[in-house]
Amino acid sequence: MADPVDIRAWQRLDAETTTSGRIEDKDVARLADLGVRHVINLALETHPEALAGEGEKLAAHGIAYTHIPVPFDAPGEDHFAAFVDAVKDGPQPVHVHCIMNWRVSAFFYRLNRDHRQMPEAEARAIMERQWSPEGHDSNEARVWAAFIARSDT
Repeated sequence: MADPVDIRAWQRLDAETTTSGRIEDKDVARLADLGVRHVINLALETHPEALAGEGEKLAAHGIAYTHIPVPFDAPGEDHFAAFVDAVKDGPQPVHVHCIMNWRVSAFFYRLNRDHRQMPEAEARAIMERQWSPEGHDSNEARVWAAFIARSDT
C-alpha cells in the first residue's frame, strides 16, 4: 500500500517511522494496512480536531497506542523523555502524530540530533519540512524555539 499522503502533513522518515498531523477515523484502517504497529499521539485529547476514542479504535486494529499529551504552549522535558522511550521501546513500525505535525517534527529534531547523532543541519531540514518555530512570531513559537535549542547530550 502506498503512503496515504492525504493525511494532514504526512511524512515518512524511514522504513519504520511515519509522522503526520491529526488522524481521522478513516485513517486507522489505513495505518493498519501499512503495517503500523504503534501510534504515538502528542496532541491533547481535548483539541477540537482530536480523534475521539483513538486508543480504542487503534486497539481494534491491533495497533498499540501511547498518548503523551503535550500542551502546545508548554512542551516539557518529561514529555520529551516519554517520547524517546516510546519510540525506542515500542513496537515498530511506529506512526507519531499531533494536530499539525509541529510538535512531532520538533520532538524528532531533538531525537535525531541528540540520540541518533544525525548532523544538526540534516535534523533541522527534516523538521523544517513541517515547520520551524523560528519562522513565527508568537509566544508559543518562542517556547518551541527554546525547546528545540535544549540538548540532552
